[in-house]
Amino acid sequence: MDNYFEWLGANTPTTWWHDSGDLSELEVALNNQASGVTTNPVLIASALRSCGQNWKDELVEVFEKDLPDDIRSIELTSVVTKNIASRLSSIYCDSSGQCQGFVCAQVNPTLMGDRESMLPTARKYAKIAPNISVKVPATKAGLEVAEICIAEGISITVTVSFTVAQVLAIGEMYERASQQAVAQNIVPGACCAVLMIGRIDDYIRNIVADMDSEVSESDIRQAGLAVVKRAYGIYQERGYRAKLCVAALRGTYHMTELAGADLIMSIHPKFQKPLLAPGIPREMRIDVPVEANILKRLSTIPEFRKAYEPDGLTVEEFLSYGATQFTLSQFIESGWKQIQSFKMEEILG
Repeated sequence: MDNYFEWLGANTPTTWWHDSGDLSELEVALNNQASGVTTNPVLIASALRSCGQNWKDELVEVFEKDLPDDIRSIELTSVVTKNIASRLSSIYCDSSGQCQGFVCAQVNPTLMGDRESMLPTARKYAKIAPNISVKVPATKAGLEVAEICIAEGISITVTVSFTVAQVLAIGEMYERASQQAVAQNIVPGACCAVLMIGRIDDYIRNIVADMDSEVSESDIRQAGLAVVKRAYGIYQERGYRAKLCVAALRGTYHMTELAGADLIMSIHPKFQKPLLAPGIPREMRIDVPVEANILKRLSTIPEFRKAYEPDGLTVEEFLSYGATQFTLSQFIESGWKQIQSFKMEEILG
């Protein structure tokens, strides 16, 4: 019998990306029909620790340049993503312009509001390989950088995104950028619009814990699903060409409840193995709505309403949304700063 990922590929439009930069984990994922790779600063730092010996000559060259910390971090990220990109090149070449065969390279998360810094980094990453998708944050500045890049033919993944309002802004941005590209006889870059489903749940859980609320843990586990399903429905209605990408899963249910959707699931290895276990339901669940009574209880939480309603946030509020701040802090403290602090001997022994 086909495993779950084989069933998914044969029976649904749902595809999946591998959420790790570790090479041994990547081989397993590619053997199970993964069609792209997600990285972020935390995953890059982990990959450098576990796989640095595989890229010894390139890493030595980076460290011998004696670069400033931020520039060296970009160079180290480039080494990892360049090598992963080469392993995905055949998938990319066979994808006919779809969001397949990409590996993500994320800009410095400490500069989430700095257009002048993000843009040259994005252009630099794009030169690594044609199948690099540059990750920028779903902030006002990040969206402006994304629009410029896509109009130049650079593929973009807009990340650190948790709300319907953010991904609708990404969808609108991609339509504008595509028109600009075509007007200049440029093929627009591909665009993925991320929803960090598990981090939505995490954030709402923290808010509920600080309130006197009747919202239960089982309700909270539906929060991210409700946001994704609403966003997906609006994308289908409006015909947005950006591709939704659901990331930061917290359980197999995040995958199985979205099966059948024309979107990308970014799946960490810790959830890949459980999805390959017997008994995982093989059903098209994307059109099964979150129960009305659950939505009613969740909607008593103002921060959930901000995530769920299409007009829940203005573009200027994207950066200050609590889940955005929590996630950027982790990317900075557990990712970017780790990459900045690496010494050559830590990676290569």
